[in-house]
Amino acid sequence: MTHPVTQPVNPNLLLNSAIASADIAQAATKKIVTGSLLAVLAMALVLLSSGFALTVAQEAQGVLRRGPAAWQSVPGAAGLLMMLCTAVRALWPTGRWASIGLVVGSFGAAACWLALPPAQGAAEGAAGFWFGVIALAALAAISVQRCSQFAGGRQLQPHAAVDEWLSAAVFGVWVLVFWQLLVTALAVPRVIMPAPLGIGQALIEQRGILGKDFVQTVVKAVLTGWLMGCGLGFLVAIAIDRQPFLQRGLLPIASLTSTVPLVAVAPITVMWFGFGWESKAAVVVLMTFFPMLVSTLAGLKAADKLEQELMFTYAASYKRTLLDLRLPSAFPFVVGALKVNASLALIGAIVAEYFGSPTSGLGFRISTEAAKMNMSLVWGAIVVSAVTGSVAYALLVKLERKVAFWHPSVRVK
Repeated sequence: MTHPVTQPVNPNLLLNSAIASADIAQAATKKIVTGSLLAVLAMALVLLSSGFALTVAQEAQGVLRRGPAAWQSVPGAAGLLMMLCTAVRALWPTGRWASIGLVVGSFGAAACWLALPPAQGAAEGAAGFWFGVIALAALAAISVQRCSQFAGGRQLQPHAAVDEWLSAAVFGVWVLVFWQLLVTALAVPRVIMPAPLGIGQALIEQRGILGKDFVQTVVKAVLTGWLMGCGLGFLVAIAIDRQPFLQRGLLPIASLTSTVPLVAVAPITVMWFGFGWESKAAVVVLMTFFPMLVSTLAGLKAADKLEQELMFTYAASYKRTLLDLRLPSAFPFVVGALKVNASLALIGAIVAEYFGSPTSGLGFRISTEAAKMNMSLVWGAIVVSAVTGSVAYALLVKLERKVAFWHPSVRVK
């Protein structure tokens, strides 16, 4: 009885078949264009916008006259043309640079629409204006969708870092555009919601005052309290880990400090340390101590048991095991606590300034200007604090990726 001879499988044939399958799958996915339905909707809305009046009809000499159409003005005609061209281009799949061009075209149409009288607060918007606003919303959704397709690419590409932030940046710009459009066109009172341009103007005109507030709150109170609170929580966690009997006494006290209301602690610290930044730093220390303590203890216990047994087999001391094994394993937990405490410290210092502070500080500026109904400057102080917190968080994330790149939780794939 003869057995059939099996031929060896050629690896090149397998590779070619895999490539062909990938090409077929890619060709199949290209048939589905992201945002094609929204593009058709945008085209229909552009046509409707050109057929209706831009502003509400006004009565002149006893006669009710229809408002002009959008295409009868230069910004309106340019905006309609750019929206139509962008919507038509969005019906086909686009690459990276073509998608960026689509984003630029959408922003150009938005800039033209912002120049119309209803967006300037000079007239009441009619159907033609609002159809264009809805068309811009459809184009905004398409642009964000197209930009999000490039995020998460290979890190070796030179534009990978830009792609990671591109969709978020485009989304943020669109939020500002529609904020400006809706607040101005709907005549929302500035006390309720100021327009972004008004907030930007307040930031520029009052940059000296906001700069002093930033130094008083962030540089002095927040940074000092954050460093002291995180450092104290880290050292107490090491002490508890070294002497377990301290856990019975220190942990309940630390837990008690985390449950004390901020509105009750802030006036007391003002009485103890005065109206300067020292009292605000004391509040920040109290708020950041417990999260760092708990996170560090959890990180010290996260070391692998086999690795700890290996260190024990080598007769390594507690100090050597702590430095070489347990602290590196706890580093992601420590950085996580630093990121959480960065936000808590900023919030705590701003709230603490409501209960007594000198004539500077972000919290002081928010409380005093809100009493004067100067909401543009209030929102300017809010923007400064929000940007500060976001930048601090981003820097800590970058530090985590640089130092603990080996850890699975921060390893870049």
